Amino acid sequence: MTGNESGPPLTLTQVEALARDAHAAQTDKAGRPYAEHLRAVAEGVRARGGDEEQIAAAWLHDAVEDDALSEDWLREAALSPRTKAIVLAVTKRPGEPAEAYADRVLSTPGALLVKRSDLSHNTDPARLAALDPGTRARLTRKYAEMRSLLGLPED
Repeated sequence: MTGNESGPPLTLTQVEALARDAHAAQTDKAGRPYAEHLRAVAEGVRARGGDEEQIAAAWLHDAVEDDALSEDWLREAALSPRTKAIVLAVTKRPGEPAEAYADRVLSTPGALLVKRSDLSHNTDPARLAALDPGTRARLTRKYAEMRSLLGLPED
């Protein structure tokens, strides 16, 4: 919480419900419900030792980028400043160079773990296998470049 909101901060259960609702109409590139990706990223953060603020950010990591929730909503939400900063750090901006994006992730405490979990799920062989060969090749290159910029090993 930033101190401007009234009431207690959102619980992880509430954040999950909000994220699932915000992305309810979305599917991933393979046509699966988008909430499956959010759950996998949140579980990956938890499994890698992430704290509640990082897990909350994992549930919301694509919300602003995908226009599921607005930046104004995020600014006013009953979330910790750190959770908000992580969500904004991992939100890719239109036309943004990959290097600038990686620098922001690396300079925001807690964001690298969320992005690592996101990349791990995005590069899951079973998930990639569901894509057409051209999309699979393009995304594999994109994710490998981002891993390199972030200094992350293959999971």
